[in-house]
Amino acid sequence: MSTALEKFQRLEATALWRETPDAQRRDVIVSLGDATLVIKDSNDRALTHWSLPAVRRLNPGERPAVFYPDGDPSETLEIAADHPEVVEAIEKLRKAVANPGQATGRLRKFILGGSVAAIAALGVFWLPNALVNHALRVVPNVTRQTIGQEMQTHALRLTGKACTGPQALPALDAFQKRLQVRAITVVPSALRDAVALPGNIVLLGRDAVEDFEEPDVAAGYVIAAQAAVADPLRGLLESGGIRASLRLLTTGTLPDTLLSSHIEELISAPPMAAPDDTLIAAFEEKRVRLKPYALAQDPSGESTLALIEAAPFTDNLPEPVLIDRYWVALQEICDS
Repeated sequence: MSTALEKFQRLEATALWRETPDAQRRDVIVSLGDATLVIKDSNDRALTHWSLPAVRRLNPGERPAVFYPDGDPSETLEIAADHPEVVEAIEKLRKAVANPGQATGRLRKFILGGSVAAIAALGVFWLPNALVNHALRVVPNVTRQTIGQEMQTHALRLTGKACTGPQALPALDAFQKRLQVRAITVVPSALRDAVALPGNIVLLGRDAVEDFEEPDVAAGYVIAAQAAVADPLRGLLESGGIRASLRLLTTGTLPDTLLSSHIEELISAPPMAAPDDTLIAAFEEKRVRLKPYALAQDPSGESTLALIEAAPFTDNLPEPVLIDRYWVALQEICDS
């Protein structure tokens, strides 16, 4: 495997990448890294990494070749026919990490099932927390994204169909990229703030977008939701108990009943709050002003005074969360 990687590591090609079905395709550069397929923009900045074992071919034998990360066929990478050497390299590396004709789901079951067998061979009864920690270490990102998408589907049954005003979609895309979130879904009801899901997915209530004059507040809800939960998958596994962790390790899936009940609990319960120092650090990392969000929680500023006083970017403001026309468009995303 290492020999194959070294042979192809310097290969690069131009391609067309679509992150979501609603996003426009964009010109990118694709290169082969250390066991990953790297997608970069024209400034050589990495936009995303795909694990080579999880890369799938959407149109075998056809040109131009279209690939996607296993579990998310809505995200696609189209490599032009004039780069056959890169397509050939991807195909060869995929075969080097998986048996021909064997779905990556089977490979994942085999690997993760082996982990469980090794634990059983030790003859040790793991505590539930230890089993959760083990699952969190070995579950791949593509599985997290699939679980997050499935939870989102269950959530939309409670909140109503996601807001998708066509004029606002470019603004939503810019909002996601500014906050470095894979997907932000604005929902019309049942949720005022935000909920963080596995796979770097966030549900955001329309009130957080429509009721405030500054995009910093909506951004603050997203940042606060993610800061309050270091790993959303942990809460899901802890809710499901040992059986949920074992099922995830052996099959790469979780029961629909667990996903449905957990997202219902997240939406109906009061939002979790991160410690002040964690929240301040999160806003600083995302380069977003904290004061507008703090005042949105308490217009008097009394209960959020510690946040206001320690807020970053009070003198030297960072780049705006969104330009004005995008913010106006985003506020109308639920009007269609």
